[in-house]
Amino acid sequence: MRAFRSALLSWYDAHARDLPWRRTRDPYRIWLSEIMLQQTRVAAVIPYYERFLERFPTVPALASAPEQEVLAAWAGLGYYSRARNLQKAARQVGNVFPSDYAAIRALPGIGEYTAAAIASIAFDLPHAVLDGNVMRVLARVNNDPGDLASPAARRRLQQSADALLDRRNPGRFNQALMELGATVCLPRDPRCLVCPVAAHCAARREGRQNELPVKLRKARAVEEMRTLWIVRNRGRFLLRQVDAGSKRLAGFWELPDALPGGKPGKLLGEFRHAIVNHRYLCRVQSGTLRRAPRGFQWVAAGNLQSIPLTTMARKALAIADRERIE
Repeated sequence: MRAFRSALLSWYDAHARDLPWRRTRDPYRIWLSEIMLQQTRVAAVIPYYERFLERFPTVPALASAPEQEVLAAWAGLGYYSRARNLQKAARQVGNVFPSDYAAIRALPGIGEYTAAAIASIAFDLPHAVLDGNVMRVLARVNNDPGDLASPAARRRLQQSADALLDRRNPGRFNQALMELGATVCLPRDPRCLVCPVAAHCAARREGRQNELPVKLRKARAVEEMRTLWIVRNRGRFLLRQVDAGSKRLAGFWELPDALPGGKPGKLLGEFRHAIVNHRYLCRVQSGTLRRAPRGFQWVAAGNLQSIPLTTMARKALAIADRERIE
């Protein structure tokens, strides 16, 4: 274990990516990065992270902001319950962020992994993280054939992470293990020749690194076609705010997907969009209406940046803007 830790930390010091949340020990900034990085690639998160902190630089600033502003700053990242829970937790935290694992774990939207990451990185508390990257590394290091969806396999890997953790420097060690999974111990074709802990990897010794970890097959994607209508009227667009009954998109604004009584215009373009296991082919169509249907409103073009638009609406409006320019 001592040799494993030493090799991993030496590699991390030399090869770690320079990411903005690694330049701080502020628990708010570390917490924000961990929430944004859930289900989202690092490259996509960085600009959102920086813009979000410009608008909400502190926990009290986030707590006191209107929800619509928070959602607008989050729009495009998806999984919008993350933003709502982030603000809900900020309102609980107040001016002092909790500095023990149990209190962090009790905040809305924070699970075991996120609590361990914040506790170790911000406060040097000895809690081992277990995210997808770490599970992949440990499954290969231990040559563990268990399905990662299995609670028993997860318990074994958590025990392994706890045992390996460098308790003198838990935050740095956790980040090093996650970085290894993100950049070297890749899901396909792991880069074993440059791995700092290859000598400790049981799967590599047996030539099984490409077989592990075992995962359940994903559900087959559902294909669907949708038409989004661009309806303009004196510099305004026809939009509808999603009602509170929608768990995922409540409060967001969307374009009409039907135009009863309207007059179709020309096809402006198409784009593809994915939500979990749904794959959409979206047609962007212009149209005209004399009056806004019930539930819809005319929104001035200049106000579109200040309201939370669904990702589909943003993509469709971008196509409409390009078509006007061309």
